[in-house]
Amino acid sequence: MNGQASPPLIVVGVDGSEASRAALRWAARQAELAGAQLRPVQAWRPPATYGMPVDFSDADFGKQARENLRATVEETLGEQPGVSVDLQVIEGHPAAVLTEAARCADLLVVGSHGHGAFAGMLLGSVSHHCVHHATCPVLVVRAGSA
Repeated sequence: MNGQASPPLIVVGVDGSEASRAALRWAARQAELAGAQLRPVQAWRPPATYGMPVDFSDADFGKQARENLRATVEETLGEQPGVSVDLQVIEGHPAAVLTEAARCADLLVVGSHGHGAFAGMLLGSVSHHCVHHATCPVLVVRAGSA
């Protein structure tokens, strides 16, 4: 062991929505202030087929998700974000993926999906799950607030 502590880790859920972009911007600023590593995480799942057989043999959903995450991070933070960024793309339900990815994190940042005046005051299902099940502190960022 070299006796040096690893830098803090901030995990942020990214799905390309405006709420997740706001969360990404907030998390990047916090990572810069705290000297933390930023880990944007995108979950993916094969599309539902509703009982109809579909040939997905030519589709690489993981590769598409990696490209979407890379593009979203670059568009949101620029080519040189000023912090260490470790992109992760994981197959699974977003709520489970984020809580597992944040197991060793110091902070989990997620966007809140709200629609309209009343529903906008509510947490989305993924952010709600993360708030109740993550093993680290969770910050929920509303779109337009970061």
